[in-house]
Amino acid sequence: MGKLTRNALRGIALPSLALLLSGCVTYADITQSRSPCRMEPGGWCGFVREAAAESYPYALASTNAYLGDSDAYGSLEPLLKRIERLPIDEADSKTGFDYQVFEQFAPPRESAERRLIARIVAFRGTDFDGARDIWFGSVKNDQKDIALRYFAAEKERLGDDVPWIVTGHSLGGALATEVSIVHSDARAYAFNVSPFYRGDSMVNAANRTVINERGEALRYFRKFRSAPAADLFVVNCSPEADRFTKHKIRRLADCITWIAAYDRSDAHEIVKRYAIAKPPVECGPPGKPHPGAGAPVTEPCVHVARREKPGKNGEAE
Repeated sequence: MGKLTRNALRGIALPSLALLLSGCVTYADITQSRSPCRMEPGGWCGFVREAAAESYPYALASTNAYLGDSDAYGSLEPLLKRIERLPIDEADSKTGFDYQVFEQFAPPRESAERRLIARIVAFRGTDFDGARDIWFGSVKNDQKDIALRYFAAEKERLGDDVPWIVTGHSLGGALATEVSIVHSDARAYAFNVSPFYRGDSMVNAANRTVINERGEALRYFRKFRSAPAADLFVVNCSPEADRFTKHKIRRLADCITWIAAYDRSDAHEIVKRYAIAKPPVECGPPGKPHPGAGAPVTEPCVHVARREKPGKNGEAE
C-alpha cells in the first residue's frame, strides 16, 4: 500500500475513532490537490459529497437569510419555500437581528405529492451595518437571547409536526449553535461559523454540522475561541481567493451545491437554474458544465490547489 494511501486512510480512521468516543468528528481535510479521490465524481471524496448532499439546502437557506442582498438566490422552489416570519420588535431589530423561515420539501422523485419534511429557521449573519451585529451579536449576548426567544415563538406558532432545522452563516451560525444547545431536538447546520456562541457546545454536538471554507477570515478568531463542537468539514473551493472573499456565504453555498449535484438531481437543478460555476479548485476549464448526478467517472479529476503564475518570460514559475 502506498504512503499516500496509508496516510489518507489513517486520516480517515482517526476521526472515525473520535466519532465513536465523542459523538462528533472533524473530518480529514483531503479535498486538496493530493486527494486520494481522483477517480470519484469531481475529485470529491465520498464523505465530502455526502456532507454536501445533506447540507446544501441549508446553505441555500443561510444565503437567503440575507433577504434583499444582491448575493441572495431567487426562488428555491420546489425544494424550499420561504414563509412569513413573525414580526421583529423594534428593540430587537435595533440590535441588527434578523432571520427567515423556510419549509423544506422532499425531492419530487421521492413522492408524487409535495411532502413537507422540515421547517428551517435561518439566522442572518453580519450585514452591511456590521457594527451593530458585532456589538450585539459577538461582543454582547443580546442577539443570542433574541434568537432563542424567536425560535421558541416560531415553534409554538407552527408546531412540531415535522423536525426543526436551525442554520446560518458566520454570526448566524453562532446563533444556530446557541439554539441547538438549548433545544436538543433542533438539528443545526452552520457555514463559515463564528466562534462567538455562549453555551457549552458539547451539548447536542452530534446533532450539528459545520462546513467551513479553508482559510476564510474567521479562522483567526477560532485560534482564541473554540469553534462549536460538530461534525466539521473543511472544503477548499476557492484556494486563490483572499480570506474575506472566502468568507462569503454565496460562494460557499454555490460550491456545496455543485458538489451535492454529483449525488442529487435536485441540487443539479439549482446549479442549472443559477448557472453556478465549477469551483476553481476542481479539474477542468472555468466553463466546465456539471455532468449531473450519477454520471460515470472515466478519467482522474485532479484538484488544482494553487495555479501556477506566469514568470517573466511568460512561462510558469
